[in-house]
Amino acid sequence: MFYQLMKYIVLGPLLRLMFRPRIEGLEHVPEEGAAIIAGNHLSFADHFVMPAIVPRRVTFLAKAEYFTGPGLKGRLTAAFFRGVGQIPIDRSGGRASQAAITSGLAVLRKGRLLGIYPEGTRSHDGRLYKGRTGVASMAIKAGVPVVPCAMIGTFEAQPTGRRLPRAMRITIRFGAPLDFSRYAGLVDERTALRAVTDEIMYAILKLSGQEYVDTYAGEAKAKAQAEAKAQGRGHGRRGHGGGS
Repeated sequence: MFYQLMKYIVLGPLLRLMFRPRIEGLEHVPEEGAAIIAGNHLSFADHFVMPAIVPRRVTFLAKAEYFTGPGLKGRLTAAFFRGVGQIPIDRSGGRASQAAITSGLAVLRKGRLLGIYPEGTRSHDGRLYKGRTGVASMAIKAGVPVVPCAMIGTFEAQPTGRRLPRAMRITIRFGAPLDFSRYAGLVDERTALRAVTDEIMYAILKLSGQEYVDTYAGEAKAKAQAEAKAQGRGHGRRGHGGGS
């Protein structure tokens, strides 16, 4: 009931008013049955805007940090994400990655729509990054189609670090479902998982028109932060030396 309240009465109308989304290819989203919607991830707003315009309920795998924040704000955030049916996942890799796949498969076995960002985290600069293979594992194991989705404009509306989004028009574009039934039985083959993931990312790329970077988003973000920190220390040393 909370999900319906948010989608149709509270959050959905507000998002439509703020972003005036232009929707393209919505007919590609199956009206029934299990499927994965795999999209690019540019903004915190992505979690809400796309599910608000899809007629069916979309369950997302959301990072565990949204459910473990401290204080009143943390509790409210966790309650909200649970209320709209999002599933917390640990992104530390290894066994945590397998647990996320298991959670996603449970959603698909119920015949529902599963939303996932193959990049694993938000793009810090608006470019499209290399996909993680968890989406391929779920698609092959569950035998479900993957609908590529591109969010266009949400990075400009609410880039990483911006607390409140700008009111501006965005586009949500869906592509034709991708069928990976030819990979049945190959879920343990790393080359098959990479091939499926790359095909999904290429479909997203064609829809979004982003620049593609063949590096994981988390690694690129960490490198950019380290470089910015190093530059900051360098400026600090130069400033100190000039004043002595």
